Amino acid sequence: MAAVLALHSSSEVLGVGVRWLDSPSALAGRTVVRAFPLGRELSNQLFSCIEQLLPAEQWPQLSRLAVATGPGGFTGTRLTVVLARTLAQQLQLPLDGVGSFLLVARRLGIGEPTWLVQELPRRGVVAGLYAPAGSDRAIIELQAPRLFAPDTPLPPGPQLSAAALLPNDVEQLLELSVQAADQGLAAPWQPVLPSYPTSPVAGL
Repeated sequence: MAAVLALHSSSEVLGVGVRWLDSPSALAGRTVVRAFPLGRELSNQLFSCIEQLLPAEQWPQLSRLAVATGPGGFTGTRLTVVLARTLAQQLQLPLDGVGSFLLVARRLGIGEPTWLVQELPRRGVVAGLYAPAGSDRAIIELQAPRLFAPDTPLPPGPQLSAAALLPNDVEQLLELSVQAADQGLAAPWQPVLPSYPTSPVAGL
């Protein structure tokens, strides 16, 4: 039996998803996704939440991992990224790192280039530009999320909230990882790092 594990903690809610891939097992094709509103308890409960879906003794059966890389709360995002990197290294598995804004854009099904925006109190807004890319609901990132200083206008174009919605966004993360597995795409763990824009754009 082989499975894909997906982790998302770029908000106050931890999302965990497991997809069992083709195998003789009756679990083949089954997906289980859960959301855990942990807030600051993430560091204490991360492992126990994962084990509710996939016990630790089954982790060696994983064939691929996926993790949301943010933007989001730096500590929360960093915890799951570090865990995913460690598992990928120790189990020698591919690791797909996907931006949380891209997952939102896929869930929303945007039909034109659109800015996804997240407000940071007293610091400005984080915004990235996303657009549809052909068929199969594909979405591409035209401009990576970056921090715009307060009172700095965004470039023209539609704007939508980049707020995460869990466990829905974990379903998008699992889908992308399974697609990558089906295509045989390499996914080394080393480049997967948290995204946390800190340098504001003062003007364009």
